[in-house]
Amino acid sequence: MNQLKPEISIVIPIYNEDGNLKQLYERIKEAFRNLNREFEIIFVNDGSCDKSWSVISQLTQLNKKIKGIDLKKNYGQTTALSAGFSYSKGEIIITMDADLQNDPKDIPKLLEKIEDGYDVVSGWRRQRKDPLLFRRFPSAIANKIISKVTGTPIHDFGCTLKAYKRDIIKNLKLYGEMHRFLPAYAIWLGAKVTEVEVAHYPRSSGKSKYGLGRTFKVILDLITTKFLVTFATKPSYVFGGIGIILFLIGILIGIFVLIRALYFTGIWVSPLIFIMTICIITSIQLILMGLLGEIAVRTYHESQNKSPYLIAKKLNID
Repeated sequence: MNQLKPEISIVIPIYNEDGNLKQLYERIKEAFRNLNREFEIIFVNDGSCDKSWSVISQLTQLNKKIKGIDLKKNYGQTTALSAGFSYSKGEIIITMDADLQNDPKDIPKLLEKIEDGYDVVSGWRRQRKDPLLFRRFPSAIANKIISKVTGTPIHDFGCTLKAYKRDIIKNLKLYGEMHRFLPAYAIWLGAKVTEVEVAHYPRSSGKSKYGLGRTFKVILDLITTKFLVTFATKPSYVFGGIGIILFLIGILIGIFVLIRALYFTGIWVSPLIFIMTICIITSIQLILMGLLGEIAVRTYHESQNKSPYLIAKKLNID
C-alpha cells in the first residue's frame, strides 16, 4: 500500500540530542492526533558523537513517516536544515529544535497563520526560559538590530520553530549560518511574514550549543544578509558607491595640495599627497571589485549547483 504524500514536513536538525528524541517524537505525534493532516518527520543528524543516529534508526523502524538523514560530519544548523528541506515532500515545512524547548503543540498555531495567507510564520518565545545575562539579553539586542537592518517585523529570529510554504523554501539557497535570517530572505522574495507567540521550556537534557561566541558570527551574517537582500543583483552599488566617495575625497585633497603648493609652503603637503594617492587607487580598486561582483553574482545564480554537505546514510527516503 502506497503511503500518502505528506502535507506537512517537520525538519529537525540534531546534534547530540539522544536523550530527547523519543519524547520529542511522542509529543509531535500527540500534536497531530486531532489535526487530520498527513505529515512526515525528517531527523537530520548533524554529525552527532552520541547515540542520536541509533535512536533515529530505531524510530524510523517504528513509523515510515519518520525519515533519517545522517550527515558525514557536523556542518552546522543551517546546512542540516538545508538537507532536510531537500528531502522533504510537504507543501508546508515546519522547523524546530530537538532539545524539547519548543512545544509541538504550537504547530497548529503556525498552520492557522499559513492558512490565513502568510508564507512564513515565525515563533516568538516571548516568555523565554534561558539564562538572562548570557542568552536572553544579548539575543534581545541582536533581534532588535536584525529587525531594523533587514526590515523584517519579527521579535525572535533565533527561534527555530517556524513554518514555511514550500514555494518560498525552494527558492532559497542556504549557506554558512544563515538559517536565522530566513524570514528576511523570504521578505526579499516578496513573501508575507508574520509571527505567533509560542511556548518555551528550560532544557531538560543535553547541553546548549550556543554561547556568546556566536554573537560575532551573527554580526557577520547580518552584514552578509543585508548585502545579499539589498544588493544581491547590484553589488557595484556598494563597492562603486564607496569608490566614488573616496575618489571625490582624493580629488578634493589633490586640489587643496595644489593650492598649498602654488601659494604656500608647509609640512602638510607630502602626507596629503600620500593620502590623495591612496584614496584614488582604493577607489579604482573598489569600482573594479564591484564589476567583478556583478560577474560573480551572475555566475553563481546561473551555474551554482553544488551540494554543501555529504550524506552518510538515509532511512525511509526513496
